Amino acid sequence: MLNFKIDTNKIDKIGKFTKEEKDFRIKNLNYFNDIGFPNKRNEDWKFSDLKEIVSKNFNKLNLKFEKSEKPKIDFIKDFEHNYIVIINGELVSSDFKYEEKNKIELQTFINDDYSDKNEKNPMINLNHALSDKGYFLEVKENYKFKKILVIYYLFTGDLDENILNSKNKIKIGKNSELHCLEFVVNDSKRNFFNNVYEDIILDDSAILKNICLQNSKSLGYFHKYSKNKLSSQSNLTSFIFPTGLKFYKLDLEINLEGERSECNLQSASFLNNNEHQEVKTRVNHLFPNCKSYQKVKNVLTADSKGVYQGKIFVKDVAQKTDAYQLSKAILLSDGSEFDSKPELEIYADDVKCSHGSTSGSLDKDSVYYLMTRGLSKKESTKLLVNGFLNEVADSIKSESIKNFIKIKLDNQLLDEYKKH
Repeated sequence: MLNFKIDTNKIDKIGKFTKEEKDFRIKNLNYFNDIGFPNKRNEDWKFSDLKEIVSKNFNKLNLKFEKSEKPKIDFIKDFEHNYIVIINGELVSSDFKYEEKNKIELQTFINDDYSDKNEKNPMINLNHALSDKGYFLEVKENYKFKKILVIYYLFTGDLDENILNSKNKIKIGKNSELHCLEFVVNDSKRNFFNNVYEDIILDDSAILKNICLQNSKSLGYFHKYSKNKLSSQSNLTSFIFPTGLKFYKLDLEINLEGERSECNLQSASFLNNNEHQEVKTRVNHLFPNCKSYQKVKNVLTADSKGVYQGKIFVKDVAQKTDAYQLSKAILLSDGSEFDSKPELEIYADDVKCSHGSTSGSLDKDSVYYLMTRGLSKKESTKLLVNGFLNEVADSIKSESIKNFIKIKLDNQLLDEYKKH
């Protein structure tokens, strides 16, 4: 088993800190060193034993503090967009040419919260201790972006068994709206670990629509903890397409902290070749008249593993809650595995809450029907898988962005079917 401990003097290599911040970082690092990477004895990690995954796939883990050379960026040409460029977690450039720049603030993220709360996730402690990169984006009050914002997350070819820690924060002001696409492009051909802590704050009547997409298959191991605060009448919509990463765990906490706030989370992924992905959500209904919708879809083959852990919590004052949660999985091989753990914890009596989970093989009658129309078994399977996953993409309203997403997903599927 990999024994990964970090000396506290590494903190001095990140930068100069106040005594308060340094003490905060050391405290979190000591906690991580005591616990190590989380394993299946931790309830939140019972299906994703990260300690075992890291020890099997990494000989060492290097902290990377120096800058990499800026790679050539292949900007998306399919639709007009603003952009931010992040290289190995570091903010390097941006262009808001379609917007009123005085309505936008973008800067390198500076952590100013040294609260003493004890985190139960060692990956968050590791991030608190070592994060040295990231960004803060704020959209001021009463402003709606005219074009989508693409956040290019680029990972350079020199990454080799490195672990990156970054911290990002997005704040959408009252009555403002932002649509963004997080687009991951990985040039490294070797394993590396990317550990992200994210804060999302939506003020009253703010709207954030977010899409997460990988450009192609890679050897990236990603963990992201995202904390979302929604004020009254705000709306968060997130479409997640994590196909392509070797390991991915998205840990989402969504707090509905004002009346008539809403969140909509949908995910679709095709897993293959020992890939391991988990979506874990906790949606806290803390005020009346709020809505949440979750749909997670996975197709798995060739010893891959998919996990969905989803909890809906309804506080006693949160009457008129409307919460929906569904996970669906198709298993294409005997070696693939899907684990689902849906939970409801409800303390209000006037609510509408439901959850469900289904998994199984592809419908044989549907495959047979397509084969009678002249398609091969492989072509029939691919068509049905495409339709199953594209249901999530079809929820995206912009035709140009929807088509871009579908082409990327189709190419990733095509690459996999060429191998079999």
